[in-house]
Amino acid sequence: MLKEAISQRTRTLVDVSMGRVPADLVIRNGRWVCVQSGEIIPATDIAVKSGRIAFVGPDASHTVGEATQILEAEGKYLVPGLLDAHMHVESGMVTVTEFVRAVIPSGTTGMFIDPHEIANVFGIRGVRLMVEEAAVQPIHVWVQVPSCVPSAPGLETPGASIEPEDVVEAMSWEGIIGLGEMMNFPGVFMNDEKMHAEMAATREAGKVIGGHYASPDLGLTFHAYAAGGPEDDHEGTRMEDALSRVRQGMKVILRDGSAWKDVDLQAKAITEMGLDPRHFLLCTDDSHAETLIREGHMNRVVKQAIQQGIPPLTAIQMATINTAEHFGVARDFGMIAPGRYADILLVDDLAQMEISKVLSKGQVIAENGKVTIDLPSYDYPEWVKSSVHLGRIPTADDFRLVTPGREGDYPGMVAANVIGVIENQATTRHLEIQLPMQDGEIVADISQDIAKVALLERHKGSGDIQVALVKGFGFTVPCAVGTTVAHDSHHMLLVGTDEANMVKAAEVLADLGGGQVVVKEGQVIGQVALPIAGLMSDERAESVAEQAASVLAGFRTCGCQLNNPNMQLSLLALVVIPELRISDLGLVDVTRFESIPVINY
Repeated sequence: MLKEAISQRTRTLVDVSMGRVPADLVIRNGRWVCVQSGEIIPATDIAVKSGRIAFVGPDASHTVGEATQILEAEGKYLVPGLLDAHMHVESGMVTVTEFVRAVIPSGTTGMFIDPHEIANVFGIRGVRLMVEEAAVQPIHVWVQVPSCVPSAPGLETPGASIEPEDVVEAMSWEGIIGLGEMMNFPGVFMNDEKMHAEMAATREAGKVIGGHYASPDLGLTFHAYAAGGPEDDHEGTRMEDALSRVRQGMKVILRDGSAWKDVDLQAKAITEMGLDPRHFLLCTDDSHAETLIREGHMNRVVKQAIQQGIPPLTAIQMATINTAEHFGVARDFGMIAPGRYADILLVDDLAQMEISKVLSKGQVIAENGKVTIDLPSYDYPEWVKSSVHLGRIPTADDFRLVTPGREGDYPGMVAANVIGVIENQATTRHLEIQLPMQDGEIVADISQDIAKVALLERHKGSGDIQVALVKGFGFTVPCAVGTTVAHDSHHMLLVGTDEANMVKAAEVLADLGGGQVVVKEGQVIGQVALPIAGLMSDERAESVAEQAASVLAGFRTCGCQLNNPNMQLSLLALVVIPELRISDLGLVDVTRFESIPVINY
């Protein structure tokens, strides 16, 4: 039946191209950004039938019938719809549908999503929900099966796990494009049986293995990682990272999200080293709801690449044909050419990526920054809205850092291991700082920008709490911020300058059923409710963006001037990216993949 359907489709496209059957839509007189040949061709027409392109050339008048819709391009650029090579819908704090609603005006017509956030809460059944919702969208949403749930076995406790047999099953689902980012890079080069079984299942299915090598070490461990099978990587931050990955046969995915700004330095591999740009892709990875609404999506990343000296047509190739070819879908996507879906942008200015119209599957879905269609409704089951189980509400004593056997000592100094936040990067620093004791207790110190960070186990209701120290948020007043978006296991994460505000933040998050909150001097000054898995809202994207903006404003009111601090906060528990993190099992040195004490004795 599938073969017959394909045959019927191609014969219809041939009939339209020959003028025997009228097109549904003809776009007239545009400048064709032909990413497959690297040209911009003026005075081009495009004929569309049943959502696909039948003809591209100087004159499509022979395909026009009485019912054919005519769209005058008036010399605007005709650009293929933009593809996001790697991203997490959950980071936008909205559902798939609302994420799509937010990005359509920005020219995104395809996304390769890795739902490992919801997978860490609900396992493969959470992934299934995302696949189902993705399937009904007006743009193309492909799903990768999360590979590392948990991301670092033995160093954290997730709400669920995904096993090799789950990966095998999911590879047969329609809409699954490959294996999500292989974050357990030590598991790859140490030949972990589970990791290699998942990659083998993906290869057997003929699909792509996503990479995630978050280490600056480009020696034998990196070479072994590449030999293990990952085919792309978005964790590079330096020009030499891009260089090494391309040379080892991997695709480099340059990332520009709300907080991770990795395009600038790695773009030099193209602009200065002269590497072949066809091996480079673009992605957003993690985009905050406010970023999507106020700044855009893939158009923003393309523009950033252009600003770093990459020619506009080349930057567009990195967000279209390069991505489609990498994932094996170029027969249908990634270029304006016969047989492909009519995913087309009308662009006024290539360098600025000013988009006036967005077409997906041959339909105008956005115009002048506004969505012009109704999006489908998808109702999440009630069981996804009750996932925050603390077991107990913490008290101020739970957040004390006491040095055993030192209570009542005279004031002295102690060496502490402190997480150091690096603005606009996913990595952290492992700082060793001399801190004063007060009656045998280590306290937050605003003068040194030292705050407490606490992780509360929220899947099993165990009541377990870990406390450590963090530097870099710049808080200047008594305050606390809290979140249940805490990659990757998504326990409850709190950062505060005093225990009372941390207790208040935990109470509010428990009442919300998940979300983010800022508390200053006992008062809530910003919050967003995220009841779906403690990760996503069930409200419209615009509303979520407003709530999320209140959280960012709350950070600033408390003295924090980081670019996107709630993204930095959410990664304090990500025990697969160096150097120092906190998990429900304690403080983790990610360079050595082992737990360490907060205080050095």
